[in-house]
Order: sequence, then structure tokens, then C-alpha cells
Amino acid sequence: MVLIRSIDVSPSMVNCSCAWASDYQQLSGLYHCPYTGAVVTRTATLDGFEEDESHTVAFMKDSLSSLNSYGYSPHPLHEYLAWIRELLGEEQSLKPFIISITESSAERLSEMLLAIQQFRASNSTWRSRIAVEFNSSCPNIKGHPPPSYHLPSLKSYLDVFAKAFQDDSTLTIGLKLPPYIIATQFHDVIACISSYTRTDSSIGNSINPIAYFTCTNTLGNSLAFADQTPDAKADVSRFAVPPGLGGLAGEAIHSLSLGNVYAFSRLLAESDDPAMREIVIVGAGGVTSPEAVRRMNRAGAKIVGCATLLGKEGVKAFEILSRNL
Repeated sequence: MVLIRSIDVSPSMVNCSCAWASDYQQLSGLYHCPYTGAVVTRTATLDGFEEDESHTVAFMKDSLSSLNSYGYSPHPLHEYLAWIRELLGEEQSLKPFIISITESSAERLSEMLLAIQQFRASNSTWRSRIAVEFNSSCPNIKGHPPPSYHLPSLKSYLDVFAKAFQDDSTLTIGLKLPPYIIATQFHDVIACISSYTRTDSSIGNSINPIAYFTCTNTLGNSLAFADQTPDAKADVSRFAVPPGLGGLAGEAIHSLSLGNVYAFSRLLAESDDPAMREIVIVGAGGVTSPEAVRRMNRAGAKIVGCATLLGKEGVKAFEILSRNL
């Protein structure tokens, strides 16, 4: 069991926000799976993302890796709230939901948070069963680079979350981060998040709006050719995904993701800011085996997430990952 503020994740394994957590059937399968401790939705926007045939995924033939050109979910936020309401209404489980969200502006993000907060307030037990995760790191959105690579852009969104948390400190907020490769990037992110730490007058302790980091999202600007996939059709396309470039995931980024988890876990543990030392890390990236789960834990992740294996195996992925743990 791992507690992220009031969110109880037990067992300590989740799906990542991904294409295989898009619709009601997929969310229901994840919710009823005994090996998941929480369900993370695919990243929703206020009105839904315009998806077409160029948004897809390819699995590699030589490793359990994937390349995807997906954007955000085509389903708008209100559909996710309706599906979650139905699943929570079953009252057969206390499993929480983490609603992954993003938007093109801080104003529209505020609208999404308002809707989620109204939803959480509609049932007294849901405050401890619904969290939000800000996807600040999707690499596949044309004209909208991930704000987590440009902290001044990120701060305008963090301001929205900080205000929501100031108004309601029961809201559990996570941040999905991209893979970083330069030491100063990790320090800059920590400094940026720490700047939001405030003293909670009701308890007299320092508290930060961000309760957890998910490390990492996919590695953008990655290329794979069609002949690297098991179902290559050379006469259709020379690339694994139609745009050519996409987000790399699975075993191919495992070492990089481990490094990100390790770097952040050390910096958080060594922080002079006591609120930062409370931030939990969800380790994701190449979690395709029980051994990979253990490596994520050793690197500092208290919770482990997966996507590529879920796409390959369905919810059976979590049973596979749980063997011999």
C-alpha cells in the first residue's frame, strides 16, 4: 500500500495515462483488475482531441518497445466523469481514479479543474478516491511543445493547480514529466515546484500542491522504420508510424526512465524543503517484467506504472508484472 495524500494505491501498481485507458470498456477492465491499485485515465482535454489515422502505435519486433504518434484522448472530460461515476457507483471496490488532464491554456485548464472539483464534491467519499494528474509532457502535439521542457510555460499551468489546492487541500495532484537528460534540468524542475510550497496554517506544516511525479512520459522525436515492426508493410509506409516521428516507450527507454526516477528521488530526499521530501514518485518507462518493477523500486519509485506492456497484453500485463514480487 502507498498513500499519496488521501489516495490509497494498493497494490502499488497502476497503468499510465495512455491509449489503452481511453474508453469505458478499457477503464472498467483496469478498475476490476485485482493487480492495479488505481486507474489512470487517458489524458483528457475539455472538449476532446481531434484524432485521425495518423495517430497510432507500432510495436517493435526486436524488443518490447513501442513508438506512438498519439495525441490526447478524443473523449472530452465530461465523458470520463460520467464513466467514473458509473464505475464508482458499483461500490464493489475502493480503488481510486486518477484523471489525467491537460489543455492549451491555463484558462481552459481552470474550467477542467472546476468540473472535477464539482464532481468530487457530489459524493463525500469521492474526495479520497479521485486525484488529478497534469500531463505536461506529451511530445506529439504539433505547435505545442511539452511545457515541462520550458518551465516559464509550465508555471502558468502550475499556478492554476496551486490555486485549486489552496481552495481545497484535499485535492491530490500529480505531474507527469518527460525524460530529462541534463543534470541542471532536474535541479530546475525541483526549484520550480518547490517555489509553490506554502505553510498550511491549519497544521503548521509546509505543504506543496504537487503530491507526486510520474517519471517518465515517452521520449519524443524518435524514429522507427516499418521493417522494425513485426507487421511491416513496406508498400504502405517506410515508417513505423505515419508521421515518422513519435514518442518512444517500453524497453528502449527503460534505462533513461530509471535514471530520471533515481535523479528525482535523490533530489527530493536531499531537499531543504520538507514538503518536497513528501513527494511520491511513480516510476514508468520500460516496465515490462517483474525485474523491471524491482529496478524501478530500487531507483526510488514507490509506485510503478506501465503502458507498452498493457498495449501488448491487455490487463493481463499487471498479473505478469506481479509475479514473484
